[in-house]
Parts: sequence; C-alpha cells; structure tokens
Amino acid sequence: MDYVECIQRTLDYIEENLDKQMTLETLAELACFSPFHYHRVFQTLVGESVMDYIRKRRLTYAAERLFYTDKKVIHIALDVGFQYQESFNRAFKKVYGVSPKQYRHAKSISGPLRGKACLHSIPISGGEKMEPKIVTKPAFNVIGYELLTKNDNGQNNKDIPEFWQQYMTKNLGCKIPNPLYKHVELGICTDFKPETGEFGYIIGMEVEKGSHAPEGMVYKSFPELEYAVFTTPKSDEESFTASIQSTWNYIFTDWFPRSGYEHDGEVEFELYDERCYGSENKEIDIYIPVRKQRGENISSLI
Repeated sequence: MDYVECIQRTLDYIEENLDKQMTLETLAELACFSPFHYHRVFQTLVGESVMDYIRKRRLTYAAERLFYTDKKVIHIALDVGFQYQESFNRAFKKVYGVSPKQYRHAKSISGPLRGKACLHSIPISGGEKMEPKIVTKPAFNVIGYELLTKNDNGQNNKDIPEFWQQYMTKNLGCKIPNPLYKHVELGICTDFKPETGEFGYIIGMEVEKGSHAPEGMVYKSFPELEYAVFTTPKSDEESFTASIQSTWNYIFTDWFPRSGYEHDGEVEFELYDERCYGSENKEIDIYIPVRKQRGENISSLI
C-alpha cells in the first residue's frame, strides 16, 4: 500500500471541504485505515495531527481572504466551516492576536500561515532497514511519573526531553517502589486524543498488579497485546537521539506500508535498559501494538 498516496488523498479532500465538518473517522475511511492508525501515519508524514492541520488550513485560508479580498467576515467564516461569526472571531484572535477586522486593515499579511501539505514529491525514507520481532506481551502494570502533552506545533518534542532530563537529574527512578525489573524503564505514550493531539507520557517501571503509587506518581495497567518490537541501530551518545527518531520514522513510512499490519491500540512505548548506558553502542527497543490490516487493505498489498 502506498501510504503517501493514501494520505495525499485525504489532504486533497480536506482542501476541497474546508467549509464542511470533517471527522477523523471519515478521513480514516477515505485513507482505508483504522482511525488510530490514520492518526499516527498522518502525524508522521505531515508533521502534525490531522485535526490541528485542518484548523491551521482553515484559519490560513481565512487570513488570506481577509487581507486580499473585500468579502464579508461572516461569509469568510462560513467558507471555513464556522457557523457563527462570534466563534470564528474567537478562534481567529486566539491564533493571530487580533480580530478578523483588525487583521484586514494590517499593513501586511502575517502570523502563522499553513500552506497545503503536498506529499507527492516528498521522498519517504526511514532509518536503517530492520525487521521487528512480533511478540505477545502479557498484561502489565506500571508505576511512574506522568506528563500531559500534545503534538500541536511539536510541543511534545520539547516537553518529553525536558521531562526525561528532570527524571534523570532528580534520580526519580529510585523512588518507584518495588520494580519487577531494576534498571529497566519504560517511556510510554498513552491516552491519545486524536481530535486534539493530546496524550499522556509516562516514565515508569513495571510493578506487581495492584501496587500502590506514592503521591506524585501514577499507577496504570495495560492489556495483553501483540507488538512489533524494533531495536534501534547501535549508536554513540551524540547520534543516539537521531537514531531513535530515525527508527520511529522508518516504522511508519517504510515498515508499516509493506507489513500487512496496522497500529492496534492506544499505547506504544520505548524500553530503556542496560544497553543504553555508557557512551557507545547504545540501543533501545520500541514496542508498537499491531494487528493484521482489514481485508480490503491486505488485498491491495498482493
């Protein structure tokens, strides 16, 4: 399956329907993906969540028409899917800092302007070629520290490294009670909200079921799932982060399209153990929950 073609089809649809209400489910069906898999693939290829992209395109379209045309504000609001001018005014001012009428009389067009994404000419390549192990991980339980973040404007790429830095600087792992595996930490993405781009990120360790989380920590349980487990290429300290990011990119742009699998579930995690200690030959495992694609998707791969 050509993932670029599938996502581009939805990008074209979005552009032609900015005045209409669109749901994640409708766009996912157009791409022939499950909603959550579509959310993750779109985010990887375009660089932001689909609903955030739609919001930015609508407001950019509005900003351009406010500046370059004399069309009434209410009509522009309707053109970008707002039923009421008041709600359009609030959304516009939140992003551009001024009302639509004030923007119209500005000396130049400015602010965050999101052009239409076009993937047809973008070469898609991930990291080093690798094949994962497909494993069934039994249900497990974690105690750790939780961060709420979102992928709006790459906020998570700033929040999560800072969260890890705080965790390591304060040696917070030593405070997690009775871990099943010492020196094995999980970085877990969970509780995804594709409509807003929000999700939870937990740094924690596996514990016995029913363990009590001390104040300031969380206890969470995760069900038995089948995972594709990718091991990142061995790297030195300087290239370690880039190696991890490259592997994530490879998973969604190279492996998934030819695998016959799609993302299954709303949890994925990185496993950090003694292999990532030291300054040389650092590596981690990335666990992605998977399931076989729906019949129509599988047939398109044959």
